[in-house]
Amino acid sequence: MKNQNPGEKKNLIPIFAENAYLCVRMAAKTGKILVVDDNAGIRQALRILLPLHFAEVETIPSPATLVSTLERFRPDVVLLDMNFSTAINTGNEGLYWAGEIKKMAPDVEVVLFTAYADIQLAVEGMKRGAFDFIVKPWENEKLMTTLTAARDKARKAMGRDAAVIPGGAKESMFWGTSKPMAVIRKTLDKIAPTDATVLITGENGTGKDVLAREIHAHSLRSDKPMVAVDAGAIPETLFEGELFGHVKGAFTDAYTDHAGKFEQADGGTLFLDEIGNIPLHLQAKLLRVLQNRSVVRVGGREAIPVNIRLICATNMDLEALVREGKFREDLYYRINTVHIALPPLRERREDIVPLAERFVARYAEKYHRPVAGLDVSARAALESGWWSGNIRELQNCIEKAVILSEGEALTGKDIQLDSSVSSGSLRMAPEAIPFAERSEESQVREAMERTGGNVSAAAKLLGISRPTLYAKLKKYGL
Repeated sequence: MKNQNPGEKKNLIPIFAENAYLCVRMAAKTGKILVVDDNAGIRQALRILLPLHFAEVETIPSPATLVSTLERFRPDVVLLDMNFSTAINTGNEGLYWAGEIKKMAPDVEVVLFTAYADIQLAVEGMKRGAFDFIVKPWENEKLMTTLTAARDKARKAMGRDAAVIPGGAKESMFWGTSKPMAVIRKTLDKIAPTDATVLITGENGTGKDVLAREIHAHSLRSDKPMVAVDAGAIPETLFEGELFGHVKGAFTDAYTDHAGKFEQADGGTLFLDEIGNIPLHLQAKLLRVLQNRSVVRVGGREAIPVNIRLICATNMDLEALVREGKFREDLYYRINTVHIALPPLRERREDIVPLAERFVARYAEKYHRPVAGLDVSARAALESGWWSGNIRELQNCIEKAVILSEGEALTGKDIQLDSSVSSGSLRMAPEAIPFAERSEESQVREAMERTGGNVSAAAKLLGISRPTLYAKLKKYGL
């Protein structure tokens, strides 16, 4: 294996036949591992090697089904390739998905897998929460030592045999003291115990997903799963299979029956985020399922009843989209039994400093930093910011400040606001922000221009995920 060229992915298939069972010390088989790698030979080799130490092993060829596999399989460890056949071999795709995994399931450990031994890439991966970094071609014993250590850490953190992914990162709602949030809290108390369908609107980063989980947590379905779906990030070709499931043999690589999101959420709550991004022709299929309360898997014939409570979220003005013929009116009324509009952070300024203090405590503990709070200059800097990215932008700002700070309290100098955002160069006038479609297109276009076409940087600037930005770019022909 040491004679293999690290730059040639097709020649990286290890030779296991004669020594796989000899070079790995036998141990108790516990835990679950998910392998994401586009090389079929590597997946096959790992399906031989990994069962020696793991009770369950699953492999997928790309991140296209990573989210659904995480929610269904619930692994302890993900062995994640850094480069895929559809991307440039810079490792950026792997880094992105490593971050997404840690957001969804903080206790799941990620081990990065690459043929390119780049120490800077390793450091960046560790910064984003990866457990370790393995270079191909690998040594079996080193690989297994790393993976089992990751598994043991994950199992200890979770206190059980498998990860539980309750529809997103474990984050409780911060209500604060502002009047708009007090009104929303009273509304939640009234609607949570019911099965009323809820539509949550608001700018990117206002906490729509956190509010959805809060509603579920206070509902009569709280002991059942909440399944979250980023509807804007699902490719059209995978939409039906992801939401409604598929039967074995329905298409290439459909090796087994697969329950879609509706079935996974049966008895609990289904959260459809970015619902405004669903193409018009797919909205009709979604509406049919909501009306019938049953799904037919792709390639199947049987109608499967589903009992779900539906919560949707969007940063778009759906009423405007209905008027423009871009969103079905019947679907809009179906999902809009109760409408909750989350205010942007700049309209609840009394909550900015308390939120920041909460993030300071969180990241001081995470990064073992002796930061205890905010001084007067830091508070002033935070309160003067525009926060176009809202709570998500504030959270990222504080995380960076805690990491780089050298004192016991954050100062105004530690609060490094993005000048292009804090100065308002990307923001819309406040009166223009119920996010009409035209305004969103303008924001996406300007973000791409300002970042020189860098999709990752533009997505960060807009406060959305990279797959969601790809969907918007395709939608607007950019």
